[in-house]
Amino acid sequence: MTQGTRDEMLGRLAEAVRSVTGAHPTRVAVDGPPAAGKTTLADELAVVLREQGRDVIRATIDDFLFPRAQRYPRGEYSAEGCYYDTHDYDTLNRVLLDPLGPGGDRRFQHAVYDRTADTALSPPVMTAPADAVLVFDGVFLMRPELIDRWDLRIFVSTALEKTVDRAVIRERRVLSRAEVERRWRKRYIPSQQFYFATVHPTHHANIIVHNDEPQQPVWETQTH
Repeated sequence: MTQGTRDEMLGRLAEAVRSVTGAHPTRVAVDGPPAAGKTTLADELAVVLREQGRDVIRATIDDFLFPRAQRYPRGEYSAEGCYYDTHDYDTLNRVLLDPLGPGGDRRFQHAVYDRTADTALSPPVMTAPADAVLVFDGVFLMRPELIDRWDLRIFVSTALEKTVDRAVIRERRVLSRAEVERRWRKRYIPSQQFYFATVHPTHHANIIVHNDEPQQPVWETQTH
């Protein structure tokens, strides 16, 4: 394991991206529990890569949700529902990950759903340069439907109890502390525990970033 500054960690991640070679865009997964710091890390990594001259496609699993009416057949607080009923993996693969992968035509859409409005999106189809980088953040990215689509797999690890405190701060303008804690303890944390028990996502990660202290991260590289 290596401990360093935030900039040193981002430099190591950018180096790992550069080390990926292939004739198609590099597809980077940034996985981890809710409120672990995935989105922040992915945004920062995208900035570093752009400063290095790479064309970056920034996307997130939140833009590939099923409509709200389809997401809660098992109930709003169901952990199984969180894992099985939330994300449209078929469409994600079809419009984004496969076009950017081996044999793909590089014509992609980066989103299909507006979570705020709960409506479908159909952004213009764009064509990625062959040396582009997709930086994609979200939960459950190492699951079987997606695992072979990634060229680099990063897992942002944070103690699950710490994610509750972060979520309370993050959501305080829209949800009460009691509501946030209920969602995390009944739905999000149990779904992550199920994911860890069945998929073992850290076993699949190329790099694990331990993000309990974001300004003093610890990271480790794994070979597969």
